[in-house]
Amino acid sequence: MVKFFQHTFAYDHPWENVTYAFWLRYPNPFASHVVCADVIDRSINDDGMLKTTRLVLKKGKLPKWFPDQFVKSSEAYVIEESLVDPKNMKMVTRTRNLNHVRVMQVEETQTFTPHPVNPEMTSVRTEARIISKFGWGLASRIELFGESNFANNAAKARQGMKHILQMIREKHLIRERMSFMQAQTA
Repeated sequence: MVKFFQHTFAYDHPWENVTYAFWLRYPNPFASHVVCADVIDRSINDDGMLKTTRLVLKKGKLPKWFPDQFVKSSEAYVIEESLVDPKNMKMVTRTRNLNHVRVMQVEETQTFTPHPVNPEMTSVRTEARIISKFGWGLASRIELFGESNFANNAAKARQGMKHILQMIREKHLIRERMSFMQAQTA
């Protein structure tokens, strides 16, 4: 059995700011579970698209009912691959955990595009598959736990992005004010 998660959300910020915030989102107060994130490869292809691969280390909590002797550490490495197409204003990210995959594999795809009605906003579509191959009658229970946990973490991730976007907006306003004041004194 596989659990699926889908969600669409709109940020009240232009696509350029949201894709920029994506790279700055760690650390933030809503991502205390993220230990570190490192770029391991970045290149621009012949079509002018930016391809990035990052390795992210996250810590999590096992449910109390799960036999803890099967998992030595609740930390998990996640590979994140992204492709940014600035010409068509589209960014697609794919993530999946690299360890604990027999217990639970989470594969997530996010697509960032300008909002179809308001170009000053950005639409984000999230799709995820939660799969457990654990067996012993626990796979379905693990997948339900994973789906619930994923939904909660997705909400925190949106809060973290909003936090970073607000910081970007405030810095932009400060720069505008400083430029205005310098123009007034010149």
